[in-house]
Amino acid sequence: MSLDVLYFAWLRERVGHGRERVETSAATVRDLVAELSARSDGHAAAFSDLAGLRVALDQDLAEFDAPLAGVREVAFFPPMTGG
Repeated sequence: MSLDVLYFAWLRERVGHGRERVETSAATVRDLVAELSARSDGHAAAFSDLAGLRVALDQDLAEFDAPLAGVREVAFFPPMTGG
């Protein structure tokens, strides 16, 4: 399957770009993260601590064990605070 993967804030800085289109056979977000981590040192650094990350699938917040079937867009970003 083909997915648009978006990176925000410091993830974008570590990966080196804010968006990429990937071909994947990953079944879950966690599987996708493993594939992405192997792409470059920057990707590996971005995904080194999943506790400090959030993910959205087609703009809906999700967990890392969420399935990717039918998903078109995956966005990774740090937790946000409001004020």
